[in-house]
Amino acid sequence: MPRRALLLKLLSAAILFGAWEVAGRIPVSYAFPTFIDSMRALLEMFADGTMIAAYAETLKPLAVGIAISAVLGIAIGLWVGLSSVFDWLFSPIFVVMQAAPLAALIPLLVLAYGIGLTSKVLVVCIMAMPVIVLNTSGAVRNTPESLKEMGRSFLASELSIILRIIIPAASPVIFAGLRLGISAGFIGAILAELKITPTGVGDIITFSRSIADYPSMYAAIFSIILLAVLFLNLLEKVETVLFEGNQRGYVSD
Repeated sequence: MPRRALLLKLLSAAILFGAWEVAGRIPVSYAFPTFIDSMRALLEMFADGTMIAAYAETLKPLAVGIAISAVLGIAIGLWVGLSSVFDWLFSPIFVVMQAAPLAALIPLLVLAYGIGLTSKVLVVCIMAMPVIVLNTSGAVRNTPESLKEMGRSFLASELSIILRIIIPAASPVIFAGLRLGISAGFIGAILAELKITPTGVGDIITFSRSIADYPSMYAAIFSIILLAVLFLNLLEKVETVLFEGNQRGYVSD
């Protein structure tokens, strides 16, 4: 089964890249390069160090923002999931944050915090944290009552029930929310570079578009997608190892 899944993924990628190559050769647009030209541009940028230097800049706000979002998001999600009062107070805030058009908020962040690292980290947090908080709170809230009642029947304290029953039972869903949050964080990092200051990979995209170097522009976009896919697949493997045999989700009591 794992080999079959891998073959299907490779086949899917081959179909996608083949369609990209055909669309570039037709061409569907003068601004749409072929897959081969884009990959050639990507290899050249890695060879001369341009892409490596760009990622050194892009990964700073991404790493800091995701770390903050993971720690605070899981903590707040646990807090909201365990308390109906805090659920009522804070859940609407994160629902609005998730639904709000981020591009409209970026000018406000720039006015308040300037065009440096702080604004970019906040953009990543605004994208990533609501997903993590809402998934964590939902996982905690939907922990089967039968498990908690079993703990109480053995005279377990509320703290023990939280640490030994609720959190372990909710962990698979929390981890899935973390993966979704990281995926949103990648989007936030690139959006921040495009909208705040053109640095890192966002600078390559902006500059390549301005000089009509479309293979380099698509190569930079492809590199971000590839990095996100590889990182999320790695997290999925970690999740499989950590929660092997656990039920992913909840059944009704």
